[in-house]
Amino acid sequence: MYSEQDLQSAVSAGAISHEAAEALRNHANGPRAAPSADEEHFRLITGFNDIFVTIAAVLLLVAAAGIGGAVAPGIAGLLVAGSAWGMAEFFTRQRRMALPSIVLMLAFVAGVAAVPIEIIDAGNPKMSDQAAALIGAAVALLTAGAAFVHWRRFMVPITVAAGAAAIAGTVIALIMAALYPLNGTRTDDQLLLPLVFLAGLAVFAVAMRWDMTDPARETRRSDVAFWLHLLAAPMIAHPLFHWLGVNDGQNIGAVAAVGVLAVYLLMGLVALAVDRRALLVSALAYVLVALTWLFREFGAVELNVALTGLVIGSALLALSAFWTPIRSAVVAKLPGTVQNRLPRGVALAA
Repeated sequence: MYSEQDLQSAVSAGAISHEAAEALRNHANGPRAAPSADEEHFRLITGFNDIFVTIAAVLLLVAAAGIGGAVAPGIAGLLVAGSAWGMAEFFTRQRRMALPSIVLMLAFVAGVAAVPIEIIDAGNPKMSDQAAALIGAAVALLTAGAAFVHWRRFMVPITVAAGAAAIAGTVIALIMAALYPLNGTRTDDQLLLPLVFLAGLAVFAVAMRWDMTDPARETRRSDVAFWLHLLAAPMIAHPLFHWLGVNDGQNIGAVAAVGVLAVYLLMGLVALAVDRRALLVSALAYVLVALTWLFREFGAVELNVALTGLVIGSALLALSAFWTPIRSAVVAKLPGTVQNRLPRGVALAA
């Protein structure tokens, strides 16, 4: 049996045409209405061997970190990065195993970032907030360079998201360092959260750029976009809900609770339009807090958690079951030029 990933790989390699792949999908789907694009495929596990190899790789990486930590500062990071790269040469470049490739990529960039952090921390230096931010920017830039090198060699889709996170961290740290002398009475949250929010919007824009180059979601570009959306979602959601006051379920007010639901509804419309569920998942915890508070305030003290789970669970299951027709209605309201750039679904394929 051929999987969706096999079809995407065959189209990318030129073994079959896009039309032939689409015809095969339509034939296999039969009466099922949901097209492959609406299923939001991405490679994670191709078999239990992926889990087996990942467990073994993690054990080896932990051992490398422990041995390196006992030798000298910075050696642990070097051993982890070197081990992750070496294993990736086989499990990623030759075997093309999805889950081990993700873990090994993250271990490589984390190992590279850990080297200067370990060395600096061993010296136990006393530095100002501005100097710490500058060092953080340098480490983030080094991490971005490591992600770029890894991408050029292995092209694991999550690598682009890791690089984007490092670049965003670099820019944010540099801006924070520049603003620290002018900070005055402003808190770090007042400086940091707007920067994180703007960075999240930038990452979302990059994700959409990748998505729009593969509206049929048949190539590696769609997987890259998936991980970028997964990165952008919490960067956008957390500042928004923080500004609404959703920090403590005991302190949230009625206006804030209604605001959370309104923002979540808006995020849902965006998620439907771009056919990405990451925004809905990233904001779910805040909605649970808001609904729990509302049910408690309206007298359902003992059942507030149960009622919240019932409402949110039912809503998400209904949205999942009717994702395609609901998305069709949302996309139909958008301009034609925008529709043509969005992932293909029933509304766009009809």
